[in-house]
Amino acid sequence: MDPFLALLNSLSACLSASEVSALKFLCQDKIGKRKLESVQSARELFVCLMEQQLISRYDVDLLKTMFKSIKREDLILQLEQFIEDGEAIAPDEQPDLEERRLQKVVIEVICENIGRDWKMLMRKLNLSEARLEEIEDAKPHNLRERLFWSLRTWQKLKGKDAKVTDLIKALRGCNMNLVADIAEQKLSCLNTENM
Repeated sequence: MDPFLALLNSLSACLSASEVSALKFLCQDKIGKRKLESVQSARELFVCLMEQQLISRYDVDLLKTMFKSIKREDLILQLEQFIEDGEAIAPDEQPDLEERRLQKVVIEVICENIGRDWKMLMRKLNLSEARLEEIEDAKPHNLRERLFWSLRTWQKLKGKDAKVTDLIKALRGCNMNLVADIAEQKLSCLNTENM
């Protein structure tokens, strides 16, 4: 079964009738009235949204916004997990395997070493205030998770243009030179191991 359809099926099973009604209300400007009246389940609603090309395996932003409106952060986390697993980014839009491996190392270093200044780094990577607030709302009690999801969002937005050099440059631009040095040292060790 297609992983995205399996995800939508799983999300559909988690929604009550009143939540489906609320989601339908949120879709009034996106789906025709007659079609919307015939929708009886979340699954049918998701199919309509896919037919309108408002959601796809590569674009789940509308779903996240809708789930946020009905206060279902747990479903947003499922969507984020889907994105994290690499299912939501088109293969031709992803960095090559080696670049992703290097990014993973640098992201790990950043998450281990950056605390309250995470927003400064994300701004340097050109993440919008709206995105940062969205991440902060979804992860209100875990600074490390906020940083991790911010970096994942950056990766998704940049796609194949996401580069380790951009992360290092942003760290240095925020005067986080020690973290940049640690990241470069880990990358150097990784390259030495591969020789």
